[in-house]
Amino acid sequence: MEKLVIVGAGISGLTAAIYASRANLKPLVIAGKEEGGQLMLTTEVENYPGFPEGVLGPDLIAKCREQAKKFGTRFKDGNLEAFAAKPNNIYELTVEGEKIETESVIIATGASARTLGLESEKKYWAKGVHTCATCDGYFYSGKDVVVVGGGDSACEESLFLSKVANSVTIIHRKDAFKASKIMQERVFSNSKIKAVWNSAVEEILGDGKKVTAVRIKDVNSGKTTELKTDAVFLAIGHVPNTAVFKGILDLDENGYIIADGRMRTKLPGVFAAGDVHDKIYRQAVTAAGMGCQAALEAERYIQ
Repeated sequence: MEKLVIVGAGISGLTAAIYASRANLKPLVIAGKEEGGQLMLTTEVENYPGFPEGVLGPDLIAKCREQAKKFGTRFKDGNLEAFAAKPNNIYELTVEGEKIETESVIIATGASARTLGLESEKKYWAKGVHTCATCDGYFYSGKDVVVVGGGDSACEESLFLSKVANSVTIIHRKDAFKASKIMQERVFSNSKIKAVWNSAVEEILGDGKKVTAVRIKDVNSGKTTELKTDAVFLAIGHVPNTAVFKGILDLDENGYIIADGRMRTKLPGVFAAGDVHDKIYRQAVTAAGMGCQAALEAERYIQ
């Protein structure tokens, strides 16, 4: 019987592991198929406290994992295949066919950004293709960028990018935004932002090292054009990794785990931290903070 199992080895799960292991809870971390989370897809991280020169996303994750191991955290590779609540507030996790029982669980499985599904998108990932303007927009100061999407997220990303970029072009497959009225007004009143309607990105073009343009297809006429750009920011939503918890935990309409301000879910001893719960900020530092909170709450619960 485990005292605490942490599902997910991104920045939130690893922070929880550091705190929990220092509290002598001897946590077991289920690393998952996307070990390290979205930071593994990020190059330079310049907004994480303590690194004035910046730090590579994978390096930050590696340091956090090493720190957690130093204090006694154990790691198990593999995916969580099933989750069940048993009598007396005991939880059973199935990992690659193996059953693991535990007194408490911290869910830090994160969320995955929706992508266009293009091979060129993979080729230029973190080399001009991004999913977070707050994280990576600074690298395109004074340059021309593209944002793909039409909801509040796309408008928010565009407004943020307009503060640093030379120009922002929003590419949307409909003829109108689905964002809130106030967000639309802010976008339309910004001289740096323009929209290309009824269009979809068909291909991301580059010189092998960085993005140089996008090929756009008019969804009505089928006509294609090329637009020069230094970066493509995808703002077509995120998908929380919560499928295995459906029907057991309360999820909102978008699939995010519902938890209170102390990271507690509706099940006693089960906590949610990071992007699996947070659909607003989605930053490494906020995910780490939630991991800390969840570990402290788990410690209190177990005691």
